Amino acid sequence: MKRLSITQLIPGMIVAEDVYNLDHELLIPKGTVLTDKLITKLDLYGILTIFAEDVLPASDLSETESSHYERIKSSPEFHLFKEDFENEVELFRENMNLVVQKNTALDVKTLLKNTLSIVSNHSGSISILDMLQNMREYDDSTYTHSLNVALICNILAGWLKLPKEDVELATACGLFHDIGKMLIPYSIIAKPGRLSEEEFATVKKHPALGYELLQSQDVDVHVKNAALMHHERSDGSGYPSKLKGNQIDPYARMVAIADVYDAMTAARCYRGPLCPFCVIEMFETEGFQKYDVSILLPFLENVVNSCLQNRCLLNDGRKVTIIYINKEKLSRPVVQYGEEYINLADQPDLKIEKLL
Repeated sequence: MKRLSITQLIPGMIVAEDVYNLDHELLIPKGTVLTDKLITKLDLYGILTIFAEDVLPASDLSETESSHYERIKSSPEFHLFKEDFENEVELFRENMNLVVQKNTALDVKTLLKNTLSIVSNHSGSISILDMLQNMREYDDSTYTHSLNVALICNILAGWLKLPKEDVELATACGLFHDIGKMLIPYSIIAKPGRLSEEEFATVKKHPALGYELLQSQDVDVHVKNAALMHHERSDGSGYPSKLKGNQIDPYARMVAIADVYDAMTAARCYRGPLCPFCVIEMFETEGFQKYDVSILLPFLENVVNSCLQNRCLLNDGRKVTIIYINKEKLSRPVVQYGEEYINLADQPDLKIEKLL
């Protein structure tokens, strides 16, 4: 039995001691076999470490999920988006390296302009969110994640009907939120295996490091606060300062949601990307106390609405079409299978396993 940080946990490990939340309610009982969903649940509840046993044999691990829309991936629009996206990631990488290694000025205007051009150049029949959902091959680089979060923040700010200048500011907050990770040793950030307690503690310094780096840069105070506060949670369970509610910068609250959504729907070395409906269910069951509901609810509603008329696979193997959204249970829409209509809100044993 070892005390492990949540970054060290992998599916198949066995919980060695009961895990309780901040209200001393049982969260995960001893003896539970960890799944990716349970590991994400620990993160949502702000649990930093637990006692766990070694991994079960590979044959006992749950099957990985994936969520690639093959028709989008094969489209000319997606190939153009992918090319622009990868070029921007490389430019972002080069600029950040100059800032960190040579203390040059952060070229916020150029980097933000390039990011916004991706939005304006690819606002056709295929949405940016659908494009991003297909950019899910395993790449956990800080640069790729930062651009993902910037684009998701841009989409979210639009859904919130914010003015153009606020949409751009939200995009900038997403783009630079993880700049502190660039001051963390690359050997830790890129480590494929378990992080030690010391390494995990080092990673947790990145919000403060990012804020400190941005203090000398000509950027909006909200951008600085987003770097510092994007791991804070509304119930005070976050870090580094355990801020609550309105103590957290409103743009940092937006970035927090985009950051977690991107992390959940990205691939990991031990699994494929989670289906958006799996992520939405986690937000519904674990997230309303941790994130700003006035931001989270519109985000989830719009993500689900973007999936209307999509084909998807149920966990019983049936391929169905999403035809109606249940506002009271966003993760469980009404789907159509041939002539049959299935309300997933009334079928607790059924769920959407992946989008097709």
